[in-house]
Amino acid sequence: GAVSLGALPPLSLYVHLPWCLKKCPYCDFNSHEKSSHLDEPRYLDALFAELESALPQVWGRRVISVFIGGGTPSLFSPESIERLVAGVRARLPLEPGCEITLEANPGTFERERFRAYRAAGVTRLSVGVQSFDDHHLTAIGRVHDSLQARAAVQEASEAFDTFNIDLMYALPGQTLAQLQADLDTALAFAPPHLSIYHLTIEPNTAFAQSPPSLPDADLASDMLDMIASRTASSGLARYEVSAFARSGHRCMHNLNYWRFGDYLGIGAGAHGKLSFPDRVVRQVRWREPAMYMDKALGGQAMSNEHSIGGAELPFEFMLNALRLAEGFELSRFAERTGQPLTSIEPALARAEQRGLIARDASRVRPTTLGFDFLSDLQALFL
Repeated sequence: GAVSLGALPPLSLYVHLPWCLKKCPYCDFNSHEKSSHLDEPRYLDALFAELESALPQVWGRRVISVFIGGGTPSLFSPESIERLVAGVRARLPLEPGCEITLEANPGTFERERFRAYRAAGVTRLSVGVQSFDDHHLTAIGRVHDSLQARAAVQEASEAFDTFNIDLMYALPGQTLAQLQADLDTALAFAPPHLSIYHLTIEPNTAFAQSPPSLPDADLASDMLDMIASRTASSGLARYEVSAFARSGHRCMHNLNYWRFGDYLGIGAGAHGKLSFPDRVVRQVRWREPAMYMDKALGGQAMSNEHSIGGAELPFEFMLNALRLAEGFELSRFAERTGQPLTSIEPALARAEQRGLIARDASRVRPTTLGFDFLSDLQALFL
């Protein structure tokens, strides 16, 4: 089907810094173990060259959020992050109060480093703790220990008004009591935002080659029930299937993803989604850092681009929107996809009949059952 958009959605910027100290066995992201030397200046030069070549595609549009992800972006020095933020501001119009998030790992933590990132222009820090239990940290291949994790979160809480703790559950051999201990430790820091992800075995990872023994589905379900109960009693509202926040601290960048907004992705292997009046496109950058730098500096950072067909857009929209507790406004579906509501009405009816969604004249929301069986709910729109 044809695509005709009456208005363009909000625009975010994603910046990918692809290096890590060590590749985690569960990770299927485009990340690469750091060699002895990181050529930060050349990589930043490549990012700026790519950004300048992409400007005509987003000309005149203001950016509502910036997310610096990885990899482990906190491997980059505060001086480099300051240069990156300043370079973005010089090339793109940012909305006043634009959220600028940096991912950081405790394994790269040094005292005062997080404060230096704040001074560099970062407004929000996301700390990849995953667990506060040394045994589980070893089991999932993390390079930090529990003491480093506590120190990093403490520093983040002192340096930033808004910060996020990333945790994982259903870890190899994890019990309900051990998860409760992780939650107790995390919540003791009174985080404004908490992200909690179920460990899954992804193809082409070390865990896929040699799978560990994970909690069964019933235990994982009990863990999720505990997470929902403990976060709610601590004042954290579950606004997305894996995200919990206090009032005023939801992640605006991720919200734009889930609301099917646009995002320009720059950096090695970065993905992007951009809307135009007559089409919606997906873009991918060259994956290998060395090749990416060469290509970007030569004006060819993008490895491929394709339009999302009108028939595919409803599923892509629903894949994101149904992750949100607020669901979506019916008017937003047509606005973001250019497709009529009749294209999803049969699937909506089936979802409602199964108790997976609730809807009225203006909005569709996943029910508690829909959240628990999100993959089944999303599949109805495939």
